[in-house]
Amino acid sequence: MTQVLARKWRPRSFAELVGQEHVVRALTNALNQQRLHHAYLFTGTRGVGKTTLARIIAKALNCETGITATPCGVCSACQEIDLGRFVDLVELDAASNTQVDNMRELMENALYAPSSGRFKVYIIDEVHMLSRNAFNAMLKTLEEPPAHVKFILATTDPQKIPVTVLSRCLQFNLKQIPPLQIVERLRFILEAEKLEGDLTALSLIARAAQGSLRDSLSLMDQAIAHGAGRVDEASTRDMLGAVDQQHLYAILEALSQADGPAMMQKAEQMSARSLSFESALIDLGSLLHQLALYQKVPQTLADDHPDKATLIHLSGLFAPEELQLYYQITLQGRSDIGLAPDEYAGFTMSLLRMLAFHPSSDIAVPSSPSPRPLAVRAVMPSASVAQKSTHVTSPVTASAAPLPPQVKPALEASWDDIVRQLGLMGMTAQLAQNCALSRYTESEMELSIPKAQEVLLAGTQQQKLKNALQKLFGEPFKITFKVTEALVQTPALNIQKQKNEQLIKATQAISADPFVQQLQEAFGGNVKKSSIQPLS
Repeated sequence: MTQVLARKWRPRSFAELVGQEHVVRALTNALNQQRLHHAYLFTGTRGVGKTTLARIIAKALNCETGITATPCGVCSACQEIDLGRFVDLVELDAASNTQVDNMRELMENALYAPSSGRFKVYIIDEVHMLSRNAFNAMLKTLEEPPAHVKFILATTDPQKIPVTVLSRCLQFNLKQIPPLQIVERLRFILEAEKLEGDLTALSLIARAAQGSLRDSLSLMDQAIAHGAGRVDEASTRDMLGAVDQQHLYAILEALSQADGPAMMQKAEQMSARSLSFESALIDLGSLLHQLALYQKVPQTLADDHPDKATLIHLSGLFAPEELQLYYQITLQGRSDIGLAPDEYAGFTMSLLRMLAFHPSSDIAVPSSPSPRPLAVRAVMPSASVAQKSTHVTSPVTASAAPLPPQVKPALEASWDDIVRQLGLMGMTAQLAQNCALSRYTESEMELSIPKAQEVLLAGTQQQKLKNALQKLFGEPFKITFKVTEALVQTPALNIQKQKNEQLIKATQAISADPFVQQLQEAFGGNVKKSSIQPLS
C-alpha cells in the first residue's frame, strides 16, 4: 500500500529538516560538544517539525556509532526509532493522557535503566494539555533527573505550560516555514516520485499550508489525486477553491477606472465558480502589498515572476497613498467578513469601499460644521448617476411661509451642507445621509438613493425629509426620489471616508509613538490595531 507523502518524506536527519536552521545549528553544536541538556522544549505551530526533530534527537543520542549530530540511520537503534519500535523511546500524546496517574507511572518507569539504548527518551507531544497535577508529578523528575533520561516536550501553546516546568527546559521556537522553502521541498519530492507538476500549483499549495510543511504534503497528496497523477494549476485551484489571480488583476484594473459595474461583474463570476471570498481578500491584500512594495523597491519583484508585466502595469495605475488605503480596507474586510450576511456581501462591500474612496469620487467636504446660508447654483452629479435607475415620484406642496427675498436660499452648497442644516434625527437623518442630489431646478429637486438603501424610503421618513427641505427652502417645489444601481456619492460615504482616514492616521501615530515602540521592544508585544479609535 502506498504511504502518504507526509510519512514517506518525513526527515530522518538534521540535514533533511527544512526551514529550522537556527534550531539545527544549536542542537548540532551541542551534540558535537557533548553539552547535553536533560529536557528540551520545542514550540511552534502545527506541522513545522517539532516531533520530527524530537525523533532525530533520540537517534542522535542512541545511535550505535556514539552520541553524534549525524546518526548513521542504518544501525538497529536508528532503524527501530524510525519505525517507532525502539523500546527506550516513549512517545506520549498529552492530549489523550492528561491524568496524573499516567504521568506518575511514566515517571516511575523513568527511574529504571534503559533496556537497549544509551538513554531513555520521553517525547511528550502537546504537553500543555496536561493537568496541573500531572505537571506537578513530572516536576520532581525534571528537577532531579536520572542521568540516563532525556525529556523532549513539544507544544503549540507554550503559554499554558507552568513557569516551573519552562524554567527547567532548554526552549527552542520553531518558526513557520517560508513559502519558497516549501515550494522547493515539494518540487524535490515530485521529482523523486517521478510526478509532473507546475510551479504555480506548488505555490498555491505552499500558500494554503500557511507555514506547515506537513499540511503542504497532505495538500499535495490531494492535488495528485485530484489531477490524476499530475499537479497542475487548474486542478489545484479547483481543489483549493483558490482565487485565480486574473480575477483580482481585472478587479484592480476596473478600480483604477472607478468602473463599479465591471468590479461587480467580476465578483459575480467568482461567486459562480464558488470561490472563497475570504481567500480572495487574503490574496487581494497580498497583491496590494506586492504593488506597493514594487513602487518603492522595484528590485523585490523577481525577474522570473510569471505575471511581472501585469504587476508593473497595475502598480502604475495607483498612487502610493491609494494602495495604502486599499490595503487597509482589505484588512478591515477580512476582519469583518465573518460578521457579513455572507462572504459575497463582505467581499463586495470591501470593493464598494474602495470605489467610495477612489479619487474620482472625491467631493469637497467643508471643514466648518456650522450652518451657513445656501446660495445659487446646483452641484450636479456625475453622468454615471443617471444610469440604471427607477423613479419614485411624489410631489409635495409646502405649507411653510417663504423666506424674505434677501436670504432666500438657492443651491450652491453641496448636499452634505444641506443635510447638516436640516437638523434631522433618526431614520429620517439616515435617509438624507444616504441620498445624493442628482438634479435641481427652480421648481424641482431630484435625489438619488442606492438600491441597497431603498428600504429607507418606506414609512414616514420620505415625507419628513420632504417637509424639512420645503421648510429650509421656504417655497413650494417638487421633490422626487430616484432609486439607482449606479454608485452615488452620499454624505454617509463621505463620513465613512473621513472616519477611515482618521483611523489610518491614528494607527500611524500609535505605531510611530516612541513610548509605544519602547514597550514593544521591551516586552515583545504588538499593538492590537482593532482597539485603536481616533479621538475625533
